[in-house]
Amino acid sequence: MTEQSTDYDSPWKEIIELYFNRFLEFFFPLAYAEIDWTKPYQFLDKELHQLEPDAEIGKRLVDKVAKVWLLDGEEAWVLVHVEVQGQYDSTFTERMYTRSVEC
Repeated sequence: MTEQSTDYDSPWKEIIELYFNRFLEFFFPLAYAEIDWTKPYQFLDKELHQLEPDAEIGKRLVDKVAKVWLLDGEEAWVLVHVEVQGQYDSTFTERMYTRSVEC
C-alpha cells in the first residue's frame, strides 16, 4: 500500500490569488500601504518557472509571484511562500527558510 500525501498548499495558493490585496493588507499592512492599488497587479508564476525551471527542491518553491506598482511609480515583485502544517515537524523551520533560488 502506498502512502497518500495531502496537498494542503494548493487551496491556500488559490485563496492568495483570489484575495491578493486583502491577503497583503491583513498580513503585511506596511507593504500593502506602499502599493498603488489603482494599477493592476499581475501574477508571474509561470514566468518564474520559465526563468528557473530547476527552482523546485522537494516542495520548497515560491508559491506566488506578483508584479505590483508602488506609489512612487516603481515596479516591484511580491514573492509569497506558504507552508501549511497539519502536524508537528521538527524540520519545519529549516524547510521554510532554505533558499532554493538565488535572487
